[in-house]
Amino acid sequence: MRSDNVKKGIPTAPNRSLFYALGYTKEELERPLIGVVCSHNEIVPGHMNLDKIAEAVKAGVRLAGGTPVEFPAIAVCDGIAMGHVGMKYSLVTRDLIADSTEAMAMAHQFDGLVLIPNCDKNVPGLLMAAARLNIPAIFCSGGPMLAGRLPDGRRTCLSHMFEAVGGYYAGKLDEDGVREYEENACPTCGSCSGMYTANSMNCLTEAIGMALAGNGTIPGVMSARLRLAKHTGMQIMELVRRNICPRDIMTEAAFHNADTVDMALGCSTNTMLHLPAIAHECGIELPLELSNEISSRTPNLCHLAPAGETYMEDLDRAGGVHAVMAELTRKGLLDTGVLTVTGKTLGENLEGAVNRDPQVIRPIDNPYSSDGGIAVLKGNLAPEGCVVKRSAVAQEMMVHTGPARVFDSEDDAIAAIYAGKISAGDVVVIRYEGPKGGPGMREMLNPTSAIAGMGLDKQVALITDGRFSGATRGASIGHVSPEAALGGPIAFVQEGDVISIDIPNFSIQVQVDEAEMERRRAAWVCPEPRIQSGYLARYAKLVTSAARGAVLE
Repeated sequence: MRSDNVKKGIPTAPNRSLFYALGYTKEELERPLIGVVCSHNEIVPGHMNLDKIAEAVKAGVRLAGGTPVEFPAIAVCDGIAMGHVGMKYSLVTRDLIADSTEAMAMAHQFDGLVLIPNCDKNVPGLLMAAARLNIPAIFCSGGPMLAGRLPDGRRTCLSHMFEAVGGYYAGKLDEDGVREYEENACPTCGSCSGMYTANSMNCLTEAIGMALAGNGTIPGVMSARLRLAKHTGMQIMELVRRNICPRDIMTEAAFHNADTVDMALGCSTNTMLHLPAIAHECGIELPLELSNEISSRTPNLCHLAPAGETYMEDLDRAGGVHAVMAELTRKGLLDTGVLTVTGKTLGENLEGAVNRDPQVIRPIDNPYSSDGGIAVLKGNLAPEGCVVKRSAVAQEMMVHTGPARVFDSEDDAIAAIYAGKISAGDVVVIRYEGPKGGPGMREMLNPTSAIAGMGLDKQVALITDGRFSGATRGASIGHVSPEAALGGPIAFVQEGDVISIDIPNFSIQVQVDEAEMERRRAAWVCPEPRIQSGYLARYAKLVTSAARGAVLE
């Protein structure tokens, strides 16, 4: 066993003495040591229940003959971090989580890992760690939140809450109306109830083969989640026994499967950052352009919030991610021969998977659209690409041309939006918010929600070198690469320039001739970094383009 390095033979007697100080017995040390990486904390609603999940996982490990050893991972609540300097610290935690988990697992020589995440950067950070360490590992997340319900009976969620703020500034809601959303949008523990980033990534743990069925969709308040956790604890022992490791599972074919499921589900655009970063840890390059190729042959089968009126609990009731994958296999869109954490192939796992509600999961012959939920656009404004959640864009905004309204920070843009200075037809451009320029690549849920709440989401587009929450809807185009801080063309856009967006044809152009762009480029001076000390300053020096997943080098 790998853990023999810290517990077997006379040379490790000092190590064993420290295990005895922890209360472990000789009998426990004779079993495989399983690290249980738990992201429990008291600031993230999606993580407040993870102590219960960890206890269930540890029970499963013990039932299957292992010794569980719990240690923590950090997590940020993107909703609480939204709209202020705290959002600069969200994406950057993905790498902190991967690095700290690697350090703990290597220092203590665990034989296997059960990873217990739930929210946005926690899931990809732990997947990156699992790939990097390449010791037997399996995921058991905390589960999604139930949808809220307003006093009049309408269901609601966090994206409605943010849009309610925009409605207030537009005079459509008073303070009492906002308070109704405030008190009802987030009724339980769990990752917020729509197909936002956290739930997107938790669903993709199933699609990529690193979690048992139901991991992405069983609500956090359900006892079925605890049973799943116990079975996950048992299954890590099988993976250790057979020495099945993450890179045996997370192959190139598995990433293509995950990208396909992403398109069918209509996941968050943040998956276009995280999947390439996880693949990078596996030694696999996942170019951004591949997404359009996969999207072109993958129907969009689900319209969960914010794209529609269904929620994660509905997807779970309809059969979950496995039911979606079963639909995709009807057209041969998945590689069913790939290995998964069950020790079986994906095809074997999908035997018996049934779509129980064709209103929630459209049959593959009756999709919402014939292509997938995310599109990658390119053009002279984004030579390396940018991304949009196509499934959440109104039909009338699929093609749009309008004047640029240019802001050098999210703060300036949101002030203008709240002040009513954005008009129908405008294209809001927010720059210097990329991985380096931010630094940290803030999510732009406040401005997009304000635009939607004011009723302008079918008339106004928003473009940024930052990124968007999975809760964003509308023609919100993020990850513009190269970013402004690297001298990308977005840095040279001026107020009033005409910008043309053509999502069906994957195009984004600023209607300024190349000679004028060159003149502007020659006159451009990069602004001083906004933050010049601490972790963010170090991050800015190491981070790469969003087109590469914002990995560190």
